[in-house]
Amino acid sequence: MAGKEKRRNAAALDGDEQRLRRKQEETALLLRRIKGFVRWVVEEVAAGRSPSIVIHRYRNYCSAADSASPSPCSCSYDAPVGTDVLSLLHKDSQTSRLNVLLRVLLVVQQLLQQNKHCSKRDIYYMYPSIFVEVAVVDRAINDICILFKCSRHNLNVVGTTSILLMGWIRFVEGEKNVNCMKNVNAASSIPVSIEAIKDLVSVAHYILVVEKETVFQRLANDKFCERNRCIVITGRGYPDIPTRRFLRYLVEQLHLPVYCLVDSDPYGFDILATYKFGSLQLAYDANLLRVPDVRWLGVFTSDFEDFCLPACCLLPLSAEDRRKAESIIARCYLHKEAPEWRSELEAMLQKGVKFEIEALSARSISFLSDKYIPQKIKQGRHL
Repeated sequence: MAGKEKRRNAAALDGDEQRLRRKQEETALLLRRIKGFVRWVVEEVAAGRSPSIVIHRYRNYCSAADSASPSPCSCSYDAPVGTDVLSLLHKDSQTSRLNVLLRVLLVVQQLLQQNKHCSKRDIYYMYPSIFVEVAVVDRAINDICILFKCSRHNLNVVGTTSILLMGWIRFVEGEKNVNCMKNVNAASSIPVSIEAIKDLVSVAHYILVVEKETVFQRLANDKFCERNRCIVITGRGYPDIPTRRFLRYLVEQLHLPVYCLVDSDPYGFDILATYKFGSLQLAYDANLLRVPDVRWLGVFTSDFEDFCLPACCLLPLSAEDRRKAESIIARCYLHKEAPEWRSELEAMLQKGVKFEIEALSARSISFLSDKYIPQKIKQGRHL
C-alpha cells in the first residue's frame, strides 16, 4: 500500500510539474505573438497605412430556435458564425473598439512580461476617459481572447471569485494548503487561478452545486458532508469564470458526477443552463468553461406535489418571469441537447408558479439535507 501511495504521489507531482511547464510555454508563446502583433500595427501606422484586423464572432446558442424551423441554426461551441473588421481607417465605432483593444493589449503585454495579475476594473482606471465604462474593457478582453485564440486566464486578467466550497477535498494552491477534509462542514473560498492548484485529493462520491449561499449554509449547518461523501459548491447566483473553471477542473481531474440544485424559477434555470451550456458573452470559450454532463437534481415544478408542500410556498410567475422563461425555452440547445429540461420549463410556464429551494423547509428544517437530496440521488431522480 505504501508503494502504491508513493507512486500515486509521484505521478501527481509529475502532472503538476508538466502543467506548470506547459503554462510557462503558453505564456511565452502568447507574449511573442502579442509583441509581433503590436510591432505590425506600429509599422503599418508608421508607413501611413491603416491596419485592419478581423475578429470572429461566436454564438453557442440563439433564441430563435423552433422545432418546426425549416433551416437549422448555425450556433456552435467551436466554429465562428461571423466576423467583425476593425480598422483605424474609418472614423466609426469600430475605430474606437480597435483603439480600446490596442490599449488593453499593451496592459496585458506588461502583465505577462512582469508575471503580474490585475482585474478589468484595474485596467479601466488606467484610461477611464477613453474606456468610459468597465463593459468596454470587458469587450476588448473578449476581442483579444478571440484574436489570439486564448482564454482570459492566459492574459493574467483575473477577478475576485464568490465561490464557496466544502466537503471531502484537499489541494495546494500556490503556497497555501486548502484542506476541507479537516472539517468537511466548514466553508472555504476557492482559488482564482486553476494553474496554481496541485496535489488535488478527494474521496468524494459526487459534486453538488447549489445556487445560493443560504442553501449552502443550510447544508453546512445540517452537517450534510459529514453524512454524505461529497463536495458542495455554490457560485452565489450566476457563476463567474473562476467558479466555472474550478468546477470544470474538478470534473476533469476527479471524474465525479455533478448534480445541480437551483430554484424552480426561470432565473434558477438560467443559472443551471450556464453551468451546462456556457454563457453567450463567453461563447468563444464555452467549450472550456461548461460542464456538459451536469445533472439537474431540482427543484422541479413537480416536486411541489411529490413532496406535499403547502400551497403558501407557491408564488405566481410575474410578467418578467414569463418573458424570461419564454426566451430560454426558445434557445436552440434545449431543442438539440436537453428536451427533458425544456419540457420541465414548459410545465413551469403552464402552471404559472415558482418556488424556492428553501420551500422544502416547510416539511422540516432539515428536510433538504436529510431526505430530499439523498433520496433523489439514490433513486436517480434527476434530469
